[in-house]
Formats: sequence, structure tokens, C-alpha cells
Amino acid sequence: MKCNKCPDTCQNTTTQSNSYWQKFLPPNLRKESPKIPSQATFALVGSPNVGKSLLFSVLTGTYTTVSNYPGTTVEVSRSQTIIEGKPVTIIDTPGMYSLTPMTEEERFSRELLFQDNLDVAIHVIDAKNLNRMLSLTFQLMETQIPVILAVNMVDEAEKLGIWVNEKQLEASLGIPVVTLSAAQKRGIQSLTAKMANYDHQPALSYSY
Repeated sequence: MKCNKCPDTCQNTTTQSNSYWQKFLPPNLRKESPKIPSQATFALVGSPNVGKSLLFSVLTGTYTTVSNYPGTTVEVSRSQTIIEGKPVTIIDTPGMYSLTPMTEEERFSRELLFQDNLDVAIHVIDAKNLNRMLSLTFQLMETQIPVILAVNMVDEAEKLGIWVNEKQLEASLGIPVVTLSAAQKRGIQSLTAKMANYDHQPALSYSY
């Protein structure tokens, strides 16, 4: 029977009633709650063997199987998680040395950076090979993609007498920099804080 006096109120009551009775249904008959949309998408980018997959696992709580991406079959790990109370998507991209692709994996990673709805690229590098790996950092910065530099494996670097000055490097590059050890879960809180509060300031140009 249609109510002519308060159709909106009746409709809302019906909706609330259906929602109320959902909890008494068997689990297999309950309607699934819609997934919370991500507010930002972060891509972990970097050379092979810099600890990207381990960092992905630490950030998302998901175990990731390391793959060599043979032939043209490229696998990408993607997971939703909560960072500083905000739902985000984190992507673990195949290893790449440069934005000039030499392999199918590098080509795929480059296309993902430019075509996916990406908000921030987290460039993961090995603290033991800082100078050699910063070239990709500069390439990413030149594309105007927002970049956070994650200097990983600082525990291994310190054993070799290599110390990275996070503040000085951040001032020199003009982008957020975090020193961390994914293996020891060291510096993860600093990284997530910068992910949650990232404010991109596009640079005009860079000189080498």
C-alpha cells in the first residue's frame, strides 16, 4: 500500500529494516558491504633487489611472491590498506632501471606510471648504491610525477660505514626523503606519515 503522506519516511524505514534483519541471516546470504574507495594510489618503483616487495608486504600486511616476470607475462601486486586512517591503494611494480625501457617489464612499469590513476611514486633505492640509483629519481621528478624517495637497506649500509643524511638529501632534492630498513621495519612510521601528508610542489627544471 502506498503512503501519500510521507513516502520518503516510509522508504527510509524499509531500508533500515532490511539492513537490521541482515545480521540475523546466515553468512552466505548476507549482502557484502561495499569496499571503501581508495583516496590515493601509491606505486613502489625501483630497480630489482632493492626490497620493494618486502616493503610492499610491510605496508599492506600481504605476503608477496617474488617473480622474475619471464617473457611478456608481467605480474603486479596491488593491495588496499589504511595509512594514517585513510584508505589507499599500493602497487608493487616490476623492477626498472630507467624510464627508457629495455625490457617488457620496464615498459610495463613506465606505462603504469603514466596511464594508471597514480598519485605518488615511491622510489625505493638501495642505500649502499645511492649515487647510482638517483638517476631514476631525477627522471621521475622531471616527469612531474609526485615522488617520495625511500632509501632502503640502511642497516646494511651502516655495516659498511655508509650513513645517509636524510635531511640533507631531502633539502638537495626538494622532495620527501625517508631512510628505512624494511627488513627491520625501521622508518616505516616516518614513511607512512609522509605518504599521508604529501604535498607535491612541482619543480620547474633540474640541472645535472
